[in-house]
Amino acid sequence: MTGGAGGDTIHGVSLDPELERFLVHLQTVRDASPHTLRAYGTDLVDLARFLEERGIEEAARVQPHDIRLWLSGMTERGLAPSTRSRRLSSARAFFRFLLREERIERNPAAAVRGPRSARRLPHVLSTAEVERLLSAPGPSDRFRVRDRALLEVLYSTGCRVGELQALDEDDVDLRGGLARVEGKGRKERLAPLGRYAVAALREWLPRRLELAARPGERALFLNRFGTRLSTRSVARLLGKYILRAGLVRKTSPHTLRHSFATHLLDAGADLRSVQELLGHRNLETTQIYTHVSVERMRKIYDRAHPRS
Repeated sequence: MTGGAGGDTIHGVSLDPELERFLVHLQTVRDASPHTLRAYGTDLVDLARFLEERGIEEAARVQPHDIRLWLSGMTERGLAPSTRSRRLSSARAFFRFLLREERIERNPAAAVRGPRSARRLPHVLSTAEVERLLSAPGPSDRFRVRDRALLEVLYSTGCRVGELQALDEDDVDLRGGLARVEGKGRKERLAPLGRYAVAALREWLPRRLELAARPGERALFLNRFGTRLSTRSVARLLGKYILRAGLVRKTSPHTLRHSFATHLLDAGADLRSVQELLGHRNLETTQIYTHVSVERMRKIYDRAHPRS
């Protein structure tokens, strides 16, 4: 599996033709991002190295037992269950591709069970903590108006930091109270903008126009040079306001997204609607927030009920 004259490399390892074709398939047919392609490549190069050490150079010779030994080796190396699960998923997808191409007769990874890992519940802010965070930008902050609008949009839409950073000015419809968000896999969705987010944007847009470095600048949120804020800059300013609001250390930029979903469910929103708003492909991904909601209700009950 590792031989051949593949043109691309991952971590200095030349890719064999089968793996190279698989990555091209992901890029052209499934529209995978460069990050996703590199993750698949890294996982499958690790598998190819393992198989080569066992004298297996053809995909048709790989057996389920070989895949299990590969996973066991990862355990001995101290790799986390999430990493082992992801690598098994990559192997399944690769062999499934070879099966469709009739290069192999069965998928050796299909029946292999992945590691079980307890799924940790995401950290969620209370509504009062969210209010503190949204109010953190103050008069002394040079870009207070921009930062307040950024925080309001992040919480109002529940979008990821990368999705927020990629927003253009014409992606927001203030009259309709909507933002057009491009999510994973370049899949677009419409996200609602609440009245506070709309008001904050109405204050920011005139200043944005003054700051823009060139007339054709499309980015919604600009840096001090008048060009698009980077994801790193968004994360950095969020970190600043998280500290200023006195929130716990495990609060991260993604915490606002977790809080958005949990607060909707707490208020009676149905799971399918929250799935659509978050842009999740699978409902199972969204279901973690139902556990968070139940856990929050249990804590409230334990604090408030006289016979809890």
